[in-house]
Amino acid sequence: MHILTIVGARPQFIKAAAVSRAIRRHNAASGGAPIQEVLVHTGQHYDENMSQVFFDELNIPHPDYNLGVGSLSHGAQTGRMLEAIEQVLLVEKPDCVLVYGDTNSTLAGALAAAKLHIPVAHVEAGLRSFNRRMPEEINRVLTDHVSRLLFCPTETAVRNLAAEGIGSGVHQVGDVMCDALRHNKELAENRIDVLSQFGVQPKQYLLATVHWPSNTDDEARLAAILRAFRQIGDPILWPLHPRTRKALAANDALLVPDSVRMLDPVSYLEMLQLEANARCILTDSGGIQKEAYLLGVPCVTLRDDTEWVETVDAGWNKLVGADTELIVAAARLGDLPAHRPDLFGDGHAAERIVGILGKQRCSVAQRCA
Repeated sequence: MHILTIVGARPQFIKAAAVSRAIRRHNAASGGAPIQEVLVHTGQHYDENMSQVFFDELNIPHPDYNLGVGSLSHGAQTGRMLEAIEQVLLVEKPDCVLVYGDTNSTLAGALAAAKLHIPVAHVEAGLRSFNRRMPEEINRVLTDHVSRLLFCPTETAVRNLAAEGIGSGVHQVGDVMCDALRHNKELAENRIDVLSQFGVQPKQYLLATVHWPSNTDDEARLAAILRAFRQIGDPILWPLHPRTRKALAANDALLVPDSVRMLDPVSYLEMLQLEANARCILTDSGGIQKEAYLLGVPCVTLRDDTEWVETVDAGWNKLVGADTELIVAAARLGDLPAHRPDLFGDGHAAERIVGILGKQRCSVAQRCA
């Protein structure tokens, strides 16, 4: 079986690496035909941490194709990806296209494959924030509706698809980020000591990330978040996204309090160690919300909605938007739930995905006949 995997951002490489490792284990153990994987990087996000060290440290295969699309408006970026991916598909003629998450790369890969009648498999299918103003929400919905196989991380995701009339090809497999976190947390613990580097002790600091345009591009929201950081008073480590750094530099009225230590972007393994040892995480990142939950670290989400509603329902994630008073109150934590339910599976989602893909050989042969 010939699978073509499409990714465009660092988090997608990390998730895809978990599945790639499962494919290698499957091929080593299988007595039949192996699964051949071709990896395509659209170049949606250019990240200096996506260097040789990134691939070597995380045991991630280098892309077979790098399309180099780069940062553009949503329409232009998706259009160029669609055109470039189509050319790769015509050359490779895969049996299945595997896409991850909710980026423009996800949508472009799904549309290009669907138009060529190539089955699409979507990892992290069924997630919904129910906010159609989010480009990511549009990408999720459209990708799910053209996918043949839908790999859901949670029961909530399965129910979301059923509410939209999608029942065929749906599989609740758990979350590949759980697989990736378990693997990479061990790497981080064995290879780096970022706490010493920044002079902090476990559970004696908060960790913040702010990069969503709804926060960085809205002066009032960003100012409200900074006021909250000031009122919290405890040490806060804040790795700055380039968009956020640009917003702060452009407006002298946006004053960062002395209790906040602004950092250059950190590597993935460094970020995992900072997350695991924080007393609390303040973020607008979807992925970090989930990582915080898996690590057992309280999370305060600086958004008005979230696709990871299970973490909110479990009481470990507080949804506060950019409301200063709500942010401060949530960061003081209070009583946490005594129980943290196992929401995202057992760390074997990638194996289940590969097992299901392997069973598609007969249907693929029929399609190609």
